[in-house]
Parts: sequence; C-alpha cells; structure tokens
Amino acid sequence: MAWNENALRKLREKYASGHGGELFDPRFRKVADKIFSKGGTRVAPYAGIPTFLTAPYLPVSADNPDFGDLQVAMSGMPMDLGVTNRPGSRFGPRAVRTIERIGPYNHVLETAPVFDLRVADIGDVPFASRYRLEQSHQDIEAHVRRIVDAGVIPLSVGGDHSITHPILRAVGRDRPVGLIHIDAHCDTGGAFDQTKFHHGGPFRNAVLDGVLDPTRTIQIGIRGSAEYLWEFSYESGMTVIHAEEISGMGVDAVIAKARGIVGDGPTYLSFDIDSLDPSFAPGTGTPEIGGLTTREALDLLRGFKGVDLVGADVVEVAPQYDATANTAHAGAQMLFEILSLMVFSPSVQAAGQRK
Repeated sequence: MAWNENALRKLREKYASGHGGELFDPRFRKVADKIFSKGGTRVAPYAGIPTFLTAPYLPVSADNPDFGDLQVAMSGMPMDLGVTNRPGSRFGPRAVRTIERIGPYNHVLETAPVFDLRVADIGDVPFASRYRLEQSHQDIEAHVRRIVDAGVIPLSVGGDHSITHPILRAVGRDRPVGLIHIDAHCDTGGAFDQTKFHHGGPFRNAVLDGVLDPTRTIQIGIRGSAEYLWEFSYESGMTVIHAEEISGMGVDAVIAKARGIVGDGPTYLSFDIDSLDPSFAPGTGTPEIGGLTTREALDLLRGFKGVDLVGADVVEVAPQYDATANTAHAGAQMLFEILSLMVFSPSVQAAGQRK
C-alpha cells in the first residue's frame, strides 16, 4: 500500500476515534473483549490486592475446602527451611505476586490463560510451624492432596525446592508421574546434616517413594560443582542435559528429547529460578554461572505445549538478593508461561469437563 492522503484518511476513519480495546483482528478482538470494559478501560496493573498473575483470589478453607469450578489452583508455599546456603525464598511467593504487567496475553501460545482457564490464587499453605521442616512438608502434602482430590490441577510458587517432594507425593499418589525439571542442580542428593528433607534431594525422595518415574524424567540446565552428588539421577534412569550441552544441541532438540521422554503420560513440571544465569536471576539461594538466558527458558517452556501437565511449580526466588526485582519478574513470567501451557494440557481440559 502506497502511503498517501487516502491511506491516512482510511487509518483515521478506522482508528482515530476508538480506544485501546477496540480491535479488529479476530484473534486480538477475542482477547480484548475479555480484558477491556465496554467503556474501553482496564484494571490498572498497580491497583488492587496483588495475586499471582492478577488471577482472582479464592480463599479455600483447610477444614472445609471448596474449590468451586476451578481447573487450576495457584498456591504460595513460603517455606525455606531446606536450604543449604542462602535463605530467603520464603519471600518468593509475595515477591512474585507483586510483579505487575505479566500477561494477560501470550502471543506465542495464543492464549490469555487467566481468562481461558478457571484459575484462582487460593492463598498460601497454612503451615502449622515456621520452624519444623518435616511438619511443613506434611502440611504441603495435605494442602496439595485437597487440591488433587477436588479434581483441580496444582500450580505452586515456593519456597525452596524441597517443597516439590511433598507435592509429588500428592500428585503421584495414584501412579508415578513423569517430570520435566529445569534447574542448575539435579536435586537427587542424599541425606545431609541428619535429614533427607532438603532442597538438594526432592527428586531422589520422590523416586524412592514410588511417586516419580525416573525413566520419564528429564533434567535440563544442570551445571556447577555439585555433579558428584547426582549419581542417583543416572543410576535411576533419569536423563540429564547439562547447560553446556544446550548450545550444541539447540533448544529445539532439547524440547524434542524431553517430549520423547515424558511421552503422553501425566507429567509434572518444576522450574527452579536458578536454572537461569545469575545475570538474569541473581536473587536465589544457590546461583550458578553459565545458565540459561530468559529467552532460552521461554523457548523451552513454550515447546512443551500439549504435554499432559498434572501440576507444576516455580521455586527458589529469594528477592532480597536482587535489588532490581528482575528475579521475581523472571519467576512471574515463567509462572505465566506454565499457566499458559496448562490451557493445552489434556488433564486440565479434563478437569474442566468434570465441572
């Protein structure tokens, strides 16, 4: 189209008197209709009570849980009693909730997940004690079991990575699940300092408990000096892709490998923020240089569209080590990408049909 007075006149006729939500492309019109009011306004990103991804808040009682017609329940798990070094991921859920302007539209996956799913932030796990790690794990398992028993898919924000063990005990109770694990560390270590319930061992624990299938498990982005601790990953049959291998393989090949390993079966996705290079996410307990870029992480996650996700988490955001809030921002974006994937998960779709 040549640019001339006639072209300008047509653009003015179509766009000059409208508002930001008045869109004409059917793809974008569908999204705008969910977000903009009839008067052309939308909620300010900094207004209201902060929730995960600005999802509705639905408090659920532990004594008499009522999840309504939810398909996905997002929970905060502010517990970091299992860290080996720097504490602080107990503040992760609050930090992720306060990040504004994530979403609502995922232009790659073509979904606005908070609007395309029946999803809510149901608050935090009601911990009985802030001091007792094993008790906290019991509280997490009971909390997630209530979600699963209601036919709802759990999406959790930690907290340190030890939270994933009790989550898997609830999610994999009826059958072992597969796992896509994106992290700097395999987290299959043994007992340290007289306990096995720490953030370096959740996946060993889950395999030994019979709730995680190691032959349907892939660990992506592994690096650092703790390789000697991870022999359980190899012995049990897990697939490990080190960070140093990703450049040579290419992200597409990693995605294909992961999809081939988890197949069509029920799969859990766990994203540790320290999978990202500390230049992108310094606010974490055990940073390791040489990690993923945020763009690589987004490409990876988006490549899992259609995987049968039965639960997921984002863990290890420790905001006090990052004055820029970039780590919490990255965590919130990864949470958004995972929620977007859930729109296409057969288990989530089945949860919607049961209601």
